[in-house]
Amino acid sequence: MKMGVLQFFSWPERRVDLATVYNRAIQRIEIMDRSGYDAVWLAEHHFSSFSVCPSVHMMGTLAAARTRRLRIGMGVSLAAFYHPLRLAEEVALLDVFSGGRVNWGAGRGFSRGEFAAFGISPQESAPRFRETVEIVLQAWSQERLTYRGQFFQFEDVEVLPKPAQTPMPVWMAASSRPAIHWAANRGFSILMDPHSSFSEIADKRRYYDATLAAGGFAPAGRDIPIARFIALAETDAKAEQVARRGAGWLSAAYVGPTHNAVVQEARDYRGTDLVQHYLDTVILHGTAARVIDKIRALHDDAGLEYLMCAPLSHESFVALTDHVLPRLG
Repeated sequence: MKMGVLQFFSWPERRVDLATVYNRAIQRIEIMDRSGYDAVWLAEHHFSSFSVCPSVHMMGTLAAARTRRLRIGMGVSLAAFYHPLRLAEEVALLDVFSGGRVNWGAGRGFSRGEFAAFGISPQESAPRFRETVEIVLQAWSQERLTYRGQFFQFEDVEVLPKPAQTPMPVWMAASSRPAIHWAANRGFSILMDPHSSFSEIADKRRYYDATLAAGGFAPAGRDIPIARFIALAETDAKAEQVARRGAGWLSAAYVGPTHNAVVQEARDYRGTDLVQHYLDTVILHGTAARVIDKIRALHDDAGLEYLMCAPLSHESFVALTDHVLPRLG
C-alpha cells in the first residue's frame, strides 16, 4: 500500500507565530522524505486559519528544495480561481525545479467565502474549473496553444516551460457523483476527499470504477488516493480525545453550516452533530494496531491501495511514521 500525507497548515487559535506553522510543516516534509511516504499533498485554502496555504505551488517549491525523493502533490490547485495559462506555467515550473516530482491534483473548491472573495459565481464554477483544466493540459502538450472557450480565448500562445514529466501525472478531486462521473468519463484518476464517511467512500469508489470501465478506461494500475483524517495515540481513549479535538476544529473552522458552499453538491450539515459524525464515521482513530485494522477494512470495502493521511496531531504523525507506515507502506 502506498501512503502519502495530506498536509494542512492549520493555525488554531493563532497560538504561535504563523512562521512556526510553516517551519513545522517543512520539518515534517523532510521526515517524509527520509521515510517511506510516496508524496506530500499540499492543501490550498484561502482566507481562513483552517489552513493558511494560499499557494501550493510556492510551498511546493520550498518542499522540493528541501527533499530529494518525495513526490510533491497538489492537494489541490483550486483551478477555478486561476488564470489557466498562469496555472500551467506555475505547475510546470515547479515540476522542472523538483526534477519531475510533481503530482498535479486539480479541484473546484467549495468554500463560499473563497468564491465570494475571488468574484467567481458558484453556478459557473464547474464549467470554469473544467475549462481551466482543459487549457492547462493542452498548454503542456501542445507546442503553441490556440483555444476558444466559454471563459477564455487564446491565439497561438507558447506556454513555457513545459513540465519535466511527459505526461504529467494528473488527478481530479472528486467528491460528488457528478464530479466523479465527469472525471471518470474522461479517464482521469481521482483524489477522494477526507470528509466522506467510510461507507460513502466505498460507494463512491465502486461508482468511479464502474463509470471508468463504462467509458472504456481501465481501473487497474491507477493510484487513487483516499484521504482520511487520522488520530493515533498509545491508547484508544487518548486517540479519541485527539480525534474529538480535531473534529471540533473541523466543524468550527471549515465544514460547519457557516462554512459550507452554495454549490449544488456541497453537503448540508445542518442538524448534524458534526463532532460525533466525524468520530463515528470519518476519522481513523485509535492505537496503531487498531488503526491498521481499520485501514485494512477500508482496503477490503473501498479498494484502498493509496492512503492519503491527514494526521490530527504531531503525535499522530510520529506514530503514523514509526508504527503504521513500516507495516503497510
